[in-house]
Amino acid sequence: MRPRLGNASLASVRGATLPGYDRAATRVGIVHIGPGAFFRAHQAFYVDALLHRDPRWAISAIALKSAGVRDALAPQDGLYVLNELGSEARFRVIGSIREVLVATENHAAVFERLTAPATQFVTMTVTEKGYCLNGNGALDESHPDIVHDWQAPQAARSLVGALTQALRLRRAAGTAPFVVICCDNLASNGPTLRRAVLDFSERLDRDLSRWIEDEVSFPRTMIDSITPATDDALRARVAEVTGVDDAWPIQREVFTQWVIEDLPAVHAADWASVGVTLAKDVSVYDRAKLRLLNGAHSTLAYVGLLRGHTTVLDAMNDATLAGCVERLMREDIAASLAPSPGLDVQGYIDDVLGRFRNPGIRHLLSQIAWDGSKKLPVRLLGTISDALQAQRSVERLALPIAAWMRFVVRQSKHGVDIVDPEAKRLAELGRACNEDPAHDTGLFLGLDTVFAKEIAVNPVFRRAIETVYRKLQTPLAPL
Repeated sequence: MRPRLGNASLASVRGATLPGYDRAATRVGIVHIGPGAFFRAHQAFYVDALLHRDPRWAISAIALKSAGVRDALAPQDGLYVLNELGSEARFRVIGSIREVLVATENHAAVFERLTAPATQFVTMTVTEKGYCLNGNGALDESHPDIVHDWQAPQAARSLVGALTQALRLRRAAGTAPFVVICCDNLASNGPTLRRAVLDFSERLDRDLSRWIEDEVSFPRTMIDSITPATDDALRARVAEVTGVDDAWPIQREVFTQWVIEDLPAVHAADWASVGVTLAKDVSVYDRAKLRLLNGAHSTLAYVGLLRGHTTVLDAMNDATLAGCVERLMREDIAASLAPSPGLDVQGYIDDVLGRFRNPGIRHLLSQIAWDGSKKLPVRLLGTISDALQAQRSVERLALPIAAWMRFVVRQSKHGVDIVDPEAKRLAELGRACNEDPAHDTGLFLGLDTVFAKEIAVNPVFRRAIETVYRKLQTPLAPL
């Protein structure tokens, strides 16, 4: 019978890199709210590397409601195995999490950790819905958790309520504020969270709100790494390699990126020493990821599915498609990115293409194709708008848009469900198409929730879309 991973069995672990520092000598300096898979594959990985240099930065992980991670990791003393997926799989035991707390079970312990002077950073990955925002990206004052937290801040249910109460207690005790590092994919994530906290605190205490506005740093961030879900196959693979059982191992691609806005308070820890990029303008990296990585992903998905492929790797093994996507990135999308110190666009493209060819990741095109009506405007239509204004060619940029249209038509005609917030409308539109390029693309361009009017009516773009749509009547035609 294999032993369970933990401090007692750590020395018997084989086939994995172990923490090279004395865990007992580390001190909690970071509180992380929302200890899900991405956090444990990403931020906890960076902090694990940081602890080899500085013992002040161990993590107290806080779940606001769910006890699942605590129940899995507490018997393992917070240890778990990270499997990095590449041409050769690598295994590493992560030791940066010292404790996992559940707020609903012990608010006092949570606020004790959040208000401890040693806690200098509070990071979070709670997904977009965890911020209790409305459709305009502002605090949803009618959200049940927000209403509750105004009435009972000492038993906060929401992230915003918990942060505000912790800062309120630190101010009252004369303790310096922590730095709030949002690691979720919100637009302008740091400033967006800052505004929500200020709006919430204004109702509680106007002086507190002003103190937060003046004293608390909310840097912008950008995070990136593909993290497939944990499954029984991963658990079995980890057990076979390491010789110990891990209730909740994590896997991700080898590539990982973390960019933090270079504010003075961030320098309390030497993030740059472990590969974190400190940047004056994080939006440059956001845009590069959105346009180059995500835009190319959508292109591979829609064109690849039409050409009979299943995964990103399959699509990249199609030399015609792979060459087209590379030209799209290097010649068309890159032209929409302004030069910026610290960002090597062509080098970033090299990295992205390498990630697409990673044999250790099975990334389904069908999943990438979900929610196209919401993804395409931010991933590709902004690039197209810039190209039109600069009078650059949009012929290649029209390819993924026309391929999406073809994908919707195909799914609709075959009665296959479309995973999209606009699924019903798209299915009706797809069934109404008749293979006439002008007619069909005209129907799609009438979707004002997808296409801005200035793009939809632009004659250059319309001609390009019609041309590519016609070409895609033969899915394996030259691209």
